[in-house]
Amino acid sequence: MTLFCIKRRTGIAGQRGSTLLVALVMLVLLTLTAISAMNASTGSIQVVGNAQFREEANAVAQQAIEKVISNKSFTVTPPSQQTFDVNGDGTPDFNVTFTPAPVCTSHYYADPHLNVLDAACKGIIKCDWTVWDITAVVTDLNGSGAASTIHQGIRVIKSQVDSSAAC
Repeated sequence: MTLFCIKRRTGIAGQRGSTLLVALVMLVLLTLTAISAMNASTGSIQVVGNAQFREEANAVAQQAIEKVISNKSFTVTPPSQQTFDVNGDGTPDFNVTFTPAPVCTSHYYADPHLNVLDAACKGIIKCDWTVWDITAVVTDLNGSGAASTIHQGIRVIKSQVDSSAAC
């Protein structure tokens, strides 16, 4: 009877190629981790950019609305389109349109003897508050095409003799 002896190789000669295989697997794992980290950071940058646009658009819309309501003529003549340069480089960054035109939503009687009322109602028999809805649509002019819509409600005093704020 013959005994066959199987001799196993041990040591460095027996591990030929396994180090290369382990190194390649680790390299693939590191590459996948780096790619997922880059995708996550790109998404975060987009979220921050959108939040920045929203805040700038809200500020521009509020500024445009305040400019419009500083004069009561918006109750008769719809406000015109406005452009704003936020960063001061001389080129407009945002376009603001008032679409639809400001709408009077309601009116109610105001007591002209109250001290909180505007001088327009002092001593006048009938005086009304008119409530207006102003919609400002802000569009980014820097090529992103992003837009934001802001609604603002305001109250305007209207006396008997003031027909410009008719509701």
